[in-house]
Amino acid sequence: MASRTTLLVLFLFVIGSIKAQDSEVSNQIYEGNKLLDTQVFDEAEMAFRKALSKSPERTEALYNLGNTHFNEQDYEEAKQRYFQTQKFADNNSSKHHAFHNMGNIFMKQKDYAKAVETYKNALRNNPQDEETRYNYAVAKELLEKEQQQQDNQDQNQDNKDQKNQEDQDNQENKDQDKESDKDQDSKENNDDSEREDNEDKKGEGDQQKDNQPKEENDKKQNQQPQKPRQKELSPEQVKSLLEAMNKQEKEVQDKVNAEKAQGTPLRGIKDW
Repeated sequence: MASRTTLLVLFLFVIGSIKAQDSEVSNQIYEGNKLLDTQVFDEAEMAFRKALSKSPERTEALYNLGNTHFNEQDYEEAKQRYFQTQKFADNNSSKHHAFHNMGNIFMKQKDYAKAVETYKNALRNNPQDEETRYNYAVAKELLEKEQQQQDNQDQNQDNKDQKNQEDQDNQENKDQDKESDKDQDSKENNDDSEREDNEDKKGEGDQQKDNQPKEENDKKQNQQPQKPRQKELSPEQVKSLLEAMNKQEKEVQDKVNAEKAQGTPLRGIKDW
C-alpha cells in the first residue's frame, strides 16, 4: 500500500513538473511574442531561445524565432527555423505557415524557382489560402520572365559568338587572300626575274656568238703560219753566188762594150 502511494506521489510530481515546465515555456513564448510585436527583436530572440532550451521541438517557439530573424533580415537563420517548424509540426496549419514564410524569404533573395516550389508545399497544406496563392502566382510570373530573359541573353550571346566567329573567319579569309596575293606577286616577280635572267643569258649567248667569229678569226689569224725566215747561206754558197754574179756581170759588160762598138743606144739600167 505504501509502495503504491509512493509511485502515485512520484507520478503526480512528474506531471506537475511537466506542467510547470510547459507553463514556463508558454510564458517565455508569450513574452517573446509581445517583444516581437513591439519590435524589440534582441529580447524577443532571447525569450524564444530560453523556451527552446527547455523544449527544442516546440513549434511555436521555432516559428516565432524564425519570424524574429526574418524581421532582423537574417534570412538564412530564419529559413533554418521555418524548416524545423514544418519538420516538427503535427498539423497542416503550422506546416502551411512555415512553408509560406520560407517562400517569402526566397522571394526576398530573388530565388524565384525555389519560391515557386515552397509556395506549392504551402498550398498542399492549405489550398484555400488566398495570400499564398497570390504569392505563388507572382513568383511563377517572375520566374517565367527570368527564364525568358535568360533565353534572350543566351540567344544574344549565341548570336554574338556566331558573329565573332564569322568575323574571325572573314578575317582569316582576308589574311589568306592577302597571303595568296603576296605569294602570287612574289611568284610573278620571280618569273620576271627569271625572264630577265634568261634574256640576259640569251643576250650574253648572242654576244658570245657575235664575238665568236671575231675571236675565231683572231684565233685563225694568230694560228696562220708565219713566213719562214730565209736561211742564212753558208760560206761556200756565198762564194758560189758571188762567182755567178761576177760572171753574169762580166757577160753583161762584154755585151755593153760590144753594143757601144756597133752604135746601138743604151737601154735603161735596172737597179740591182
